[in-house]
Amino acid sequence: MAGNRAAAFFDLDRTLISGSSAYYFGIAAWRNDMIPLTDLLSDARKAASFKLFGATDERSESVRDRILAAVEGARQEDLLALNEEIIPRILDKIRPESRSLIDMHHEAGRDCWIVSASPVEMVDPLARALGMEGGIATRSAVMDGRYTGELDGPFVYGEGKAEAIETLAAERDYDLERCHAYSDSASDLPMMEMVGHPVAVNPDGPLENVANQRGWPIVVFAQRAKAVVKTTTAGGAAVGLATLTYALGRRHGRIAAQAARGALLPWR
Repeated sequence: MAGNRAAAFFDLDRTLISGSSAYYFGIAAWRNDMIPLTDLLSDARKAASFKLFGATDERSESVRDRILAAVEGARQEDLLALNEEIIPRILDKIRPESRSLIDMHHEAGRDCWIVSASPVEMVDPLARALGMEGGIATRSAVMDGRYTGELDGPFVYGEGKAEAIETLAAERDYDLERCHAYSDSASDLPMMEMVGHPVAVNPDGPLENVANQRGWPIVVFAQRAKAVVKTTTAGGAAVGLATLTYALGRRHGRIAAQAARGALLPWR
């Protein structure tokens, strides 16, 4: 039975921000003696590769295992304390276009959620700092206030994102056909395929191919407050803009006025 409400689900890395949130977690963890310098330097290299080429299943699972190992035995309150350093850094990296989309969905009466493989201790406070309803993210098991090194629930990546969204939709009475999802990666196809309005943001090659095949909007966010709409159907710029307008459930003029002070332009 379909719900009566709708939501917008946002991937975090390379979607809301241009790079990897795990890198900022790594910096804070290193400064607080949770990981060695060699691991931080390795994360820096992986973050640079991720920013350029996107994620792979192997890399994401490696980050998961590293985070679980790093926090094993640590007090949860100590990890939460890292947010004083992590959250401001990531907030500075949120794309202006992303903030505009969050505002637009809220004005349309839709809830907004970050859906990320990163730790929920970081993702949920970040989402709330952005005025969103919360974060759907990976949970590490805690016993007696300390992390056990095991997962508590699904790894919120790939099929894990779809599983977590399905659970939330049942709890919140969301009609998934009326929901939107934004991501850069084909790894998020399970999440995007379960909603009525998927949008590819700065997509990797495999996701771009799927979006073109299925007529999904493709949005290219620039680093500095400028957005580009790549038309996914014949007909040029007007169709590209109309497609994004439909996907967001907003009027053409409203989107043009709120796209992070930039312009929605046809792909050249």
